[in-house]
Amino acid sequence: MKPTILDLFSGIGGFSIGLERAGFKTIAFCEKDPYCREVLKKHWKSVKLYGDVKEITKTKLKADGIESPTIITGGVPCQPFSVAGLQKGTSDSRYLWPEMFRIIKDFKSEWVIVENVRGLINIQDGVVFERLCADLETEGYQIQTFNIPAAGVGAPHRRERVW
Repeated sequence: MKPTILDLFSGIGGFSIGLERAGFKTIAFCEKDPYCREVLKKHWKSVKLYGDVKEITKTKLKADGIESPTIITGGVPCQPFSVAGLQKGTSDSRYLWPEMFRIIKDFKSEWVIVENVRGLINIQDGVVFERLCADLETEGYQIQTFNIPAAGVGAPHRRERVW
């Protein structure tokens, strides 16, 4: 049986594309952006697509016939941390790490991958990043952090990302 993915804040499915190429199977997406939802529906016709991360629970997915995932992935909204935004951090209504963490605790998947902009590390004197790491560690996860710029994989720009 293939390991499975619950892909949160899915965008157009980048995590799922990469992980499916590595032998995983996507069992559900959660994305609220209408354009991204259309892309996901086009390429993953048979995969359940949820629109609001606040609706995701283990009970709901089980009722929809979806098994517990092997891995939970997500690029929580970056606007609270991005230099291109207002950098409101945890005061921003788009600060959705608590929702992702609630889901992680509910499912207790084997693996978790979280991605965001480099600003996540520094915002609010590093407290947000430390909270994210501490949250995962309290649930028994071992943390390994990487900062990978897009230029590091051949793109013509930096766009640093923290994984």
